[in-house]
Amino acid sequence: MTKVLVATEKAFAKVAVDGIRKIVEGAGFELALLENYTEAADLLKAVADADALIVRSDKVTAQVLEAAKKLKIVVRAGAGYDNLDLEACTKHGVVAMNTPGQNSNAVAELVVGFMVFMARLKFSGKSGSEIRGKSLGIHGYGNIGRIIARDAIALGMKVYAFDPYVKKAEEGVELLASLDELYSKSQYVTLHIPATAETKLSVTHALVSRMPKGACLINTARKEVIDEDGLLKLMAEREDLRYVADVAPDKLDEFNKFGDRVFFTPKKMGAQTSEANINAGLAAAEQIVKFIKNGDKTFQLNK
Repeated sequence: MTKVLVATEKAFAKVAVDGIRKIVEGAGFELALLENYTEAADLLKAVADADALIVRSDKVTAQVLEAAKKLKIVVRAGAGYDNLDLEACTKHGVVAMNTPGQNSNAVAELVVGFMVFMARLKFSGKSGSEIRGKSLGIHGYGNIGRIIARDAIALGMKVYAFDPYVKKAEEGVELLASLDELYSKSQYVTLHIPATAETKLSVTHALVSRMPKGACLINTARKEVIDEDGLLKLMAEREDLRYVADVAPDKLDEFNKFGDRVFFTPKKMGAQTSEANINAGLAAAEQIVKFIKNGDKTFQLNK
């Protein structure tokens, strides 16, 4: 019998696990759970006889894949997949997938919340500003970017976007030809790019310095895309610049010296809603069933 392992250092909500079980067992497969584990050895042991694996932010390394002799597919329940070693997956003949779009609304709402939070000076009691009438630049116009754009337009913001892979934007969004132009025109910039060889350290001092007075940079993507030394230098030079993220920087103590001008959530919060938790888990289970039964590789990452 095909065995599907759900391995989560931070467990899915019970309703999500129940839904995953219904999908997996309804397909005639066995479901195994490894929840809230604390040792890597636990994962290595559990994955030994698994045919399929569902993870959240858990790291699927070359060592894990070496231990998983029967593994055919691993699905990351979420959009980001830098916790999957794609090269090692390919080497071991394992199909790697993510579940794009399932967390998009949750991340988009967090971005809107961040904008309001920073505009109102972190609810300090001081007089802040409104986001209506302000300009928003979306760096990476994918599933999340499109939802943010619709929300921002509804709130009365002027919306720009830049994405080299997108040729046409939705009504009300002005698609710009360069990052320089995006940052120059945007009082708020929100990042929605993966951490790749091309994008790591790409949000630089020179780029962010183009933003208007009173600007705010929002990062719900990956910390690796930020040139932290450059951003720290710029924040020291510009007392008007603000930075907010749901992913703490490596140089957290240095950023925190800027006090009210920065804010970082204790852990990555973009996808932390019950709805996103459920949707991503169910999508992962459905993708596994379709792959095992029909060879469906729609969301394969290591092509």
